[in-house]
Amino acid sequence: MSVNIDQIKQLLAKRDAGVLKDSRALKSAVFVPIIEKDGELHILFEVRSKQLSRQPGEICFPGGKIDATDPSEEETAKRELCEELGLTDADITTIAALDVLVTPFRGTIFPFVGQILSPEKISPSEHEVEEVFTVPLSFLLENEPKMYNMNIHFEPDDNFPFDRIPNREAYTKRTHAFPEFFYFYDQYVIWGLTARILQHFIELVKSDI
Repeated sequence: MSVNIDQIKQLLAKRDAGVLKDSRALKSAVFVPIIEKDGELHILFEVRSKQLSRQPGEICFPGGKIDATDPSEEETAKRELCEELGLTDADITTIAALDVLVTPFRGTIFPFVGQILSPEKISPSEHEVEEVFTVPLSFLLENEPKMYNMNIHFEPDDNFPFDRIPNREAYTKRTHAFPEFFYFYDQYVIWGLTARILQHFIELVKSDI
């Protein structure tokens, strides 16, 4: 196969840069919901149902896997929020997209922040949601998350071609320290990817006040 520089220029000029990722990896979208409560802004969280097979009882934002039929990542986030909290499109509004999060284990996550306009209509799905709770935005702005390292050990397959790699000894026992954020509020512990997305949003808010 032969290709010239003009063909490369024409090909690449037509495309927008995206996120380099494994095509087999999970793609999901989440919604960071803001509500007004007692005259103050709050962030709403879900506690996952204990009936679920994956991460039962853990704290998360509404969201889920992007379906092939979803017109956009934003529509996925809104659809999942409505399904999980018993709302409709008319009850919510999107404010903005947050930074895309690419993870080694959970694929690519597209977060959006928005407002629930009718929080009194919230009726959580019994199958998916154990409970919902809110945290005042002021608390999150005034209290930095705790940070702890998660050490990840990489173990290549037995047939990994180390004999073809220069300086291969440096790769035989590799660990990577991955920072994990923790927010503690009342009896709730917000951590993992939810805390990472939350911390990103809070830092954006702080940068403009």
